[in-house]
Amino acid sequence: MDHETDMSTSVDASITAWALAARSGDAAAVERFVRALHRDVQRYVAHLCGDPQAVDDLAQDTFLRALGSLHRFEGRSSARSWLLSIARRAVVDSFRYASTRPRLSDVADWQLAVESAQPCGLPGFDDGVALLDLLAALPEERREAFVLTQVAGLPYADAAEISDCPVGTVRSRVARARATLVDLLYDGAL
Repeated sequence: MDHETDMSTSVDASITAWALAARSGDAAAVERFVRALHRDVQRYVAHLCGDPQAVDDLAQDTFLRALGSLHRFEGRSSARSWLLSIARRAVVDSFRYASTRPRLSDVADWQLAVESAQPCGLPGFDDGVALLDLLAALPEERREAFVLTQVAGLPYADAAEISDCPVGTVRSRVARARATLVDLLYDGAL
């Protein structure tokens, strides 16, 4: 194991310990648990849902669900994996809910309105848009595996647990995602 993996394991162990302490009603542990994983949850739901306007609501929903079921968390997996699996279910549930509701727009050209409302000219903005375009070109399973391991920095075992598939499948999906991204970059497809 390298130093970076040791640090990641140590951080995950601390976060899991805070989650277990929070189960017992330790308010300081709850705050540390939420602070430690808030950014990871936001990034993960942002990649899953593709709607920047919904990210904060989905992250909040994730933490509400997690804190409501924290008494059932036993620490058999890392708290990060447990929380990201809750985030995944929150996004899926939001898709299900949204699919039952009509989408209305009072603007004739709603796409133009959305595009003009997006921030431009910020440092890294164009790179972020390019990355999102590249990730959007990946099949869903490969994109999820790539985001969990390469963007969120989770170990493959945790990504497999969140995705509900074997570790080898996650490794294969990440390798194929990398190959596809390289091909897209060199072909200039995006």
